[in-house]
Amino acid sequence: MNSEEEFYDAVTGFDSDNSSGEFSEANHKVAEMLDLDPHQSNRTGKHNGETEIQENGIKRHRTSLPAPMFSRSDFSVWSILKKCIGLELSKITMPIVFNEPLSFLQRITEYMEHIYLINKACSHADPLERMQAVAAFAVSAVASQWERTGKPFNPLLGETYELTREDLGFRFISEQVSHHPPISAFYSEGLNKDFIFHGSIYPKLKFWGKSIEAEPRGTITLELLKHSEAYTWTNPTCCVHNVIIGKLWLEQYGTVEIVNHSTGDKCVLNFKPCGLFGKELHRVEGYIQDKNRKKLCVIYGKWTECLWCTDPTTYETYKKNEKRGGEQKKLKPSEDVIKSENDEADDMPEVQDTVQFIPGSKLLWRINCRPPNSSQMYNFTSFAVSLNELEKGMEAILAPTDCRLRPDIRNMENGNMDVASKEKERLEEKQRAARKERAKDEVEWQTRWFHQGTNPYTGTSDWLYSGTGMFLAYFLLWNHLVG
Repeated sequence: MNSEEEFYDAVTGFDSDNSSGEFSEANHKVAEMLDLDPHQSNRTGKHNGETEIQENGIKRHRTSLPAPMFSRSDFSVWSILKKCIGLELSKITMPIVFNEPLSFLQRITEYMEHIYLINKACSHADPLERMQAVAAFAVSAVASQWERTGKPFNPLLGETYELTREDLGFRFISEQVSHHPPISAFYSEGLNKDFIFHGSIYPKLKFWGKSIEAEPRGTITLELLKHSEAYTWTNPTCCVHNVIIGKLWLEQYGTVEIVNHSTGDKCVLNFKPCGLFGKELHRVEGYIQDKNRKKLCVIYGKWTECLWCTDPTTYETYKKNEKRGGEQKKLKPSEDVIKSENDEADDMPEVQDTVQFIPGSKLLWRINCRPPNSSQMYNFTSFAVSLNELEKGMEAILAPTDCRLRPDIRNMENGNMDVASKEKERLEEKQRAARKERAKDEVEWQTRWFHQGTNPYTGTSDWLYSGTGMFLAYFLLWNHLVG
């Protein structure tokens, strides 16, 4: 059986050995792999090159995709979406041309790109500074979506993704735990046992004529173990405009409330909608208050650029002067802030200015510089480029349900669009057949690594991580292969 067939069987449940609630394959292979040649793989398939080890012992990840992005200019989404106005889109099959070569489970992993903000929060003794760092992390989590107008692949039921990054100090696991409605659960922890980050996401997609709106549902939880603190929040709404004609552009809007369940502190962030003339495009403003609702600081910036904080009095004074038309000092664009190459094209609101700096403000976060060829790689960040990397030896230790083994995503990444489209249809058809088979036999799907329960801090329904067995097996095996 080849690796593609193993993936089909694993995610559809046709192979009963791989549909249990345990990560049995990796655990059984721990003893075997101790004698395995690290340059061999016991599965077939193409790799993206050998792992490169730098002088400091840290692996160097790839910096580009195998093939450049194709042009979407010859394709129209209108023929598909015109009958879907006002409807929920999760059940609509979209052509592969509107995808990007990542699964939604991998897109969730991009939360960890700015993990240094979690580390900063762990290191602060002051609870206000911890909340500032957590707020910056919550904003940075959506920053990778800037100019990412491609749709990630819908995960198949039972699909998984796991990642260990020793250089960044975390391990991450996710699983598609429900298909209708589509729910993705994830869990991450620091290698130094200093934090736990987990949640479940149920994106509600709707088409409104000229735009597609993704409303994120589900709770995100960050636990800082050293401080015995837990923070919860939900992401803002994401909207892609000009899906019928014109240049696609994206905005985030809505109110995000971050609650510290230990101290009672709260951070309220308002992701502002674009507005008529585009003046508010990408802007974020908010504040942190204590349990008595006293404002402790004000936060402002853009989720596409940077985030600053200042004290409430300074902020109010600045706003009063601004209304009177007083002199304001603009923040000079930094080399780290990437501007759009064409801000004025096809009904996209012109970005009027960058973030206006308020003297005395403290920088909380700045967006990472993207690769120079990012526009030819679906506007991926450097972190996103590495997520589907399949290094030598990984196929032997990954669960057969891992996103990296999906033949449709792999072929799209390699530029084989026709093959990718056929594989996508084949996977979806096999999933439908598996669902009918389970319904016929009255068998319920069993998740592997998560179980449905109650969030201990919000009291709402959530999907909770079931254990650490697979992390131990994966970590030991991969250390052996690259060590």
